Amino acid sequence: MKKYLIPVLFASTTLLTGCLEQQSSSSANLASIVKKEDAVAAVNGKYISKKELDTLKQEIARRSQGQQFPEKQLVEELVQRELLVQDALNKKLDQSPEFIEKINTVRNSLLSQMAIQDYIKSHPVTEAELKAEYEAQVGSGGTEYKARHILLKSEEDAKKVIAELDKGADFVKLAKSKSTGPSGPQGGDLGWFTADRMVAPFSEAVAKLEDGQYTKEPVKTQFGWHVILREESRKQTPPPFEAVKEQLKPIVQRKKIRTMLDNLKNQAKVEILLPSEAEKAPAESKVEQAVQEAKETAENTADKAEEKAQQTDK
Repeated sequence: MKKYLIPVLFASTTLLTGCLEQQSSSSANLASIVKKEDAVAAVNGKYISKKELDTLKQEIARRSQGQQFPEKQLVEELVQRELLVQDALNKKLDQSPEFIEKINTVRNSLLSQMAIQDYIKSHPVTEAELKAEYEAQVGSGGTEYKARHILLKSEEDAKKVIAELDKGADFVKLAKSKSTGPSGPQGGDLGWFTADRMVAPFSEAVAKLEDGQYTKEPVKTQFGWHVILREESRKQTPPPFEAVKEQLKPIVQRKKIRTMLDNLKNQAKVEILLPSEAEKAPAESKVEQAVQEAKETAENTADKAEEKAQQTDK
């Protein structure tokens, strides 16, 4: 299948923003830095470096999921880009307010990214930090529970079910006949789960029970009223530290970056100039009030005019 240049142009248009500031602000310097032997093409004496070609290759591969394009085609793309850049410079588009605003936006974005990268480089994640995160997230392992429940619409209905259980009724049969939840047909079976997978009132109630016990009081959640039977429990075996070490690294990095940002903010003088929601509300109320007053004034004026017209007719 023939590969046309259009997809390449499309894929690389996003690179223009990142490259324009370098090519526009220091085009003469770049021309002297890039040597002929390090170039893949020249446009009006301006050399296009092999590094630019490699960068374009990587960007195209990333955006096209590994699709490859002939080098000649990519060089042609770089030549077209350079022609556009030179044309823009000749027209002094790099001096336009719109261009300068976009360059500042790109510059700020790059600088913020570089600040984070510099911090990560100078504050690498240590083994001790990874182990601390491992203990916090995994620790010695949590507890898993195997439980059933009967979901009912009212507290009264739940109490009736508990009364039947106290008399020796079978929990599974009651769940199948009375539960309004999706697990009802399976006898209310919820399988094995950890506390964090259930809403707080439910998991707290399960944790307080002993194996084989059911709740003596209905448990209310946003789903309704529950009668819960804790069948079994077991300790989780946590994965070994080495197995999850790499997964923990970005988590620790994010926490370290968050701490860095908090420290920077605490040391800076930050003033939010936008009005708060509380401040907006009174302002909006004043506007509504002014509109209402204007409407009433207009109505009063119209009434007086009508009254005066009636008196004139008399």
